[in-house]
Amino acid sequence: MDNNQPGQSSSDKDKPHVTELRKNAHGFFENLKIFIKDLLEIRDDTDRESTVEAVKKDISFKGHNAWILIFSIFVASVGLNVSSTAVVIGAMLISPLMGPIVGVGMSVAINDVITLRKSFINLGLMVGLSVLTAYIYFLISPVKEETPELIARTYPTILDVLVAIFGGLALIIAKTKKGTIASVILGVAIATALMPPLCTVGYGLAIANWSYAGGALYLFSINAVFIALSTFVVTKLLGFPLVKYANSRKRRRTAQIASTIAIIVMIPSVILFANLLQKQLFESKSREFIHEVVRYSGTETIKFTQDYQEKTIDVYLIGQRVPQGTIDTWKEQMGRVEALKESELIIHQGERGGDINELSTQVRSGILEDLYVRNQEIIEDKDARIVLLENELSKFRGDNFSFPDLSREIKINYSEIQELGYSNLISTNFDKTDTIPTFTVTWDPAISAAKRKQEKERFEAWLKVRLKLDTLAVKTVN
Repeated sequence: MDNNQPGQSSSDKDKPHVTELRKNAHGFFENLKIFIKDLLEIRDDTDRESTVEAVKKDISFKGHNAWILIFSIFVASVGLNVSSTAVVIGAMLISPLMGPIVGVGMSVAINDVITLRKSFINLGLMVGLSVLTAYIYFLISPVKEETPELIARTYPTILDVLVAIFGGLALIIAKTKKGTIASVILGVAIATALMPPLCTVGYGLAIANWSYAGGALYLFSINAVFIALSTFVVTKLLGFPLVKYANSRKRRRTAQIASTIAIIVMIPSVILFANLLQKQLFESKSREFIHEVVRYSGTETIKFTQDYQEKTIDVYLIGQRVPQGTIDTWKEQMGRVEALKESELIIHQGERGGDINELSTQVRSGILEDLYVRNQEIIEDKDARIVLLENELSKFRGDNFSFPDLSREIKINYSEIQELGYSNLISTNFDKTDTIPTFTVTWDPAISAAKRKQEKERFEAWLKVRLKLDTLAVKTVN
């Protein structure tokens, strides 16, 4: 039986239901949009005038700020010198490095030439004083070894750029909020890591390593540029008012200068970011390719190196010789990886299985060093086990004591004993063999037989307690 009324199709009946679903979905997305906007909106809680005043106040670099910077640089240099991350972080907590950098970004955004000039002057003073302080410390420091903390600050990576970008964004957003968010500001001071590169510049100058000094200064410059750039972007997005000048022509000229500076800063920064991203991607994909693709039964990869500039990946193999056909297959697979398309895979292996004659001196030294370390660990482990077994065997035999010391102690406690002997008596009933600690005693002839028997029993009980033995024998000579 057809329940549909004449002239009404099933599609007509479904139309109100579909319309209602669309209305509900539209209402859900509208509510979600309102929720996200309320959650992330910061314009209403932004105090523009107070932010500008606070940034200008932090730009000044003299008096207390200068001394605080000097002492914090000393602390950071000590931390880098002993490779202590905790000490470096502690130094960054008290360092006033951020003010002039934020001032540069904000002054460009609001066309404030006077503040921009002041920011650059104070930034130069800050960098000069920091490098000089670190240089003096490392010059007089008796420890000048290259620590991991120092080496890590000699060239920027994509992580350094990302930290600078997001650290700068967090700092300027914290400063624009009504009130103070001290914890966020201090956290950013840790994250942006401006101090360690400056300290490393001083270290490079102190040991006359110009590549270290130049690389660390480059890292600091990248961090500073991206912090200033983040400040510039946030200031523009939040609609900070431009500085007004009486002369409209001067205002336009100032705006043009500020825009030009912003572009000059942004273009190289974007190019650098893209290059670092490509380098990081190359290194990551090459490691992944080596671990997942370069495999052959009976062969082990002992080392591989990457050179982004030359676009080469060198792999050092030891063990069974890999056929050329397999190597060609690896190269073909590497060509399918977008980040490794233009790279060259170079395989290093000996003429015979296990031969390392063709490997570089550095690689051979590394192999021998690893073998030596492993052998040393095996030998030390065996020595420890031998000592342990000897001690256990000594306890079993009962000779884990000093006989001269024990004999002096017995002489004090048992004056009736004239002579004492000790040996391990090996006895068997032809089913099992035992080793029994045995003491032979010569007693004073003046004591009676009953007294001698009583003293023997007491002496035997005392020895068991004294030597912590369950089984031993005491024999009387006379």
